[in-house]
Amino acid sequence: MRILPPLLWILMLALIGVSHWVNWSPRLVPIPWQWSGAIVFAIGFAITIIANRHFSRVQTNIHTFRDPTVLVTDGLFAMSRNPMYLGFTLALLGAALLANGWLSLVPVGFFIAVSQLHYIPFEERAAERVFGDEWRDYKTRVRRWI
Repeated sequence: MRILPPLLWILMLALIGVSHWVNWSPRLVPIPWQWSGAIVFAIGFAITIIANRHFSRVQTNIHTFRDPTVLVTDGLFAMSRNPMYLGFTLALLGAALLANGWLSLVPVGFFIAVSQLHYIPFEERAAERVFGDEWRDYKTRVRRWI
């Protein structure tokens, strides 16, 4: 799959919107609690933006399917090797809470599965190939997600 993660995220967000519109599934949370999804969405989106800007500041490649040019290990990357995927996932979870239907969790699960099984392993292989021992040391110190 060569769909870039932000595009997959937008597609999953659209599917969550469709799941809300068709409203085929029972409620996920009581109605007042669904608005907590806005906070979860905002936190996830902010994490993604902060991590993206950090990549821009150090002038490294952000494209999933190209070799990395700088191993970023500080900032959010000191707590998670993949804060952008974490942020995307939290934002989708927030959108699912706002949509407030069990069906809206399917795109969230799909995004997690594709990230965990495809995107992240691809990027990790590239990082190990490019950075070697420096990458392996980082990998032992920092967890993949959180």
